[in-house]
Amino acid sequence: MKVSREQVALNRERIVETAARLFREKGYDGIGVADLMKSAGLTHGGFYGHFASKEDLLAEAAAHALKKSVQRWEGYLAEGRDTALEKISDGYLTRQHCEHPEKGCSVTALGADIARLGPKARHALTEGASGQMAVLEQLMPGADPAARRRQALATYASMVGAIVLARAVDDEQLSAEILQAVQQSLPAGT
Repeated sequence: MKVSREQVALNRERIVETAARLFREKGYDGIGVADLMKSAGLTHGGFYGHFASKEDLLAEAAAHALKKSVQRWEGYLAEGRDTALEKISDGYLTRQHCEHPEKGCSVTALGADIARLGPKARHALTEGASGQMAVLEQLMPGADPAARRRQALATYASMVGAIVLARAVDDEQLSAEILQAVQQSLPAGT
């Protein structure tokens, strides 16, 4: 039975959504194509009709998840510059984000994996992270664009690093201190 174009598009979307969640939860090497397709409710054999490789799927899944994150951050900015950075950091620097990487930032969950992969995956992460940093740049204090950019890069790196480190340590109190210290170090905004 031939599948309609609409169904093919829906299947691809389901694979990408499932992959975005599972790659963040389990890492690139932690989930195979067969299990990923099974989780999406599809057969393993259909994978290569959609993607050339597992790495190509990772690139698309990371891009998809990061695009959604950028859109959420842009929504906070549209709601008001004075509260946007607080909303971003309050959602990012949390125990919830640490304990549920499958729902969180692709950079914190997959950055180390993607750094070891090819140009397509690295480009997807670069584009998504650049989008997040561009939102932060608009929220940094000061009139000098170069200074705001440096502050946005430092803020983003601090937030990403905080999640990675808070997840990695085995001391819950230290983990909470890391998140709190970075939260308190963020600039006041514009």
